Parts: sequence; structure tokens; C-alpha cells
Amino acid sequence: MGVQRRDFLLLATLAAAAASVTAAFGQAVTPAVGPTGSGAQSAASMPDYSGTWSHPYWPGFEPPASGPGPVTNRLRLRGGPQRGVSDPRQFVGDYTNPILKPQAAEFVKKHGEMELSGVGSPTPTNQCWPEPVPYILRSIAMRMLQQPDKIIILYPGDQVRRVRMNEPHAAPATPSLYGDSVGRYEGDMLVVDTVGIRTDRPFAMVDMYGTPYTQALHVVERYRLLDYEDAKEGLERNAKENFRLPPGTIPPVADSDPNYRGKHLQLQFTVEDEGVFTTPWSATITYGRPPMSDGRGLGRVEYVCAENRRYSGRKPAMPTADKPDF
Repeated sequence: MGVQRRDFLLLATLAAAAASVTAAFGQAVTPAVGPTGSGAQSAASMPDYSGTWSHPYWPGFEPPASGPGPVTNRLRLRGGPQRGVSDPRQFVGDYTNPILKPQAAEFVKKHGEMELSGVGSPTPTNQCWPEPVPYILRSIAMRMLQQPDKIIILYPGDQVRRVRMNEPHAAPATPSLYGDSVGRYEGDMLVVDTVGIRTDRPFAMVDMYGTPYTQALHVVERYRLLDYEDAKEGLERNAKENFRLPPGTIPPVADSDPNYRGKHLQLQFTVEDEGVFTTPWSATITYGRPPMSDGRGLGRVEYVCAENRRYSGRKPAMPTADKPDF
């Protein structure tokens, strides 16, 4: 799948849309202070989530087993082996989802209309902008680095999140692109609490359907390791909703082994934003391991996000002139 080119008119439209989002949804809210653990957990007792985890599905969020879920694609594939899943070529969000307040539903509707028009709609991904939480959670791969006092999560596109362990949020939290994330362990579960995600930025959205957010956005992530049998239900929900990217379109480090039967990492996250949503909603991401045993990680994958973005190991489609310019 290629990245659609955007023209100047589209960028001007987006700038106006971003301004209207700020005006409509930009009320200031003091971030909540996240709960902290009873103390720093020793490295020996931490559950081991380290290494590279892959989720080669598009656009990524898995609806929950029950309860309110995320905006999903109104367009579905009508044929082929993945019939019925989200159409990976166009993202037309379901603006009738009852989690959306009227103004938010209107933004999702307009975003879908741009997709259907053939112009294409902008996202942080195709515009090469840092991806906010929870948008970034739909990434096809991530690598987690664990230390007792902090956790670093790496995503494609040289994106880095830093989670401070066993500390409260700053009061008030200084808004930033990825927000202020604090974490704690609850037994064998990692809980990450994020507030303070910047709204004064282009392409401020929580998903690929243009769903906006405000300064009240609050995301809680819960990570846990599951045996294959326990992970199957999430994997099956995912396969019914999202398009599985063919191995030839992504680097091996972002692929997953369909025959892998070891531990899976499941992320269950909850999203709250009283300025946009009528109720909190949740989704999951069920990660497997890439089919690699040589220790390579996301750092070994070159990712160029510009006019000609590509992955290493492939010949880029560089533009060439039919004759010299001079």
C-alpha cells in the first residue's frame, strides 16, 4: 500500500480543520494524578515484556469482547480471503457510534467524506507527524525496554515513549506530543496512565478516522502476558476486524509468525475524554513475536518518512527526470 500524496489545497483545508478542532474542543482541564504503586518493583520480580512484539494488522484496534468500543471502518472488503474486514484502502469511520458526541461525530463524518472523495484524508501516519496516544498504539510493531524506574517503548518511525515508574503525574502536566505517562505493576500486569497530550498540533486525532480529542483525554493501558490458548479470543476478534498486511509489504521485524504458540502480549486500553465521548471506551491489541531469532529489533529497520518513505532492504521508487534540468 502506497502513501497517498497530498496537495496544497488539502493542507490548507487541514490547517483550517485543526484550528476548528482547537476552537471546538480546546477547553483546559487539569490532568488527573495517576495512582502510584506501593514502591519500586525490583528487576528480578518484574514481568518480562522486553523485546519486539508485532501486530501486522491495519488499522489496528481490536474491538473489546464487550462494552463500548472504538470507531471502526464503515467500508469492508467484499471479496478475497479477508472478506468482511476493514478495507485497508479507505478509512471511513462509523460516525454513528454512540460513544461520539455530536461535534466529534461531525469531524469523523467529514474525515470519511474526504476519503470517499478520492482526495484522501490526513493522519499523523501519512503526514509524518508524531502519533499521539492512543493513536500510536495501532502500530504494527513495538519494542519495550524495561528498567525498574522507567520503561521505554519504541515504535516505527523513530518514535519513542518514556514511562516513569511509580511516580505521580506532574500537577499540572505540561502538554506534550505523547503526553505524561506514569506506570506501575499490579502483580504481573503493567499499568500505564497517560494525560497531558497536546491538542495544539496538526492531525490531533485518536484514530485513523479523524476522531478528535481535547485536553481532557486520559488513556490507561494494561499489558499482560498470555498463553496462546488465552490469547486466541483476542486474536480471533482482531482477524474479524482488521486487515492482515501481507509479509511482502512490511519488514520481517513487523511481521508475526502465524505458527507461533508461545507467550503473547495483550494490551487492553481504556480511553476517556468528556469533551468528545459520551462514555469511556476500550480496545485491545494482541501482539505476537516476529519470526526472527537473531535479536534484531525496530532499531535495525530504517524508516524514512518524507516524500519517498521506505523501509531498508528495498529499492526506493526515486523520481527521475526524462532529461537533465540544465
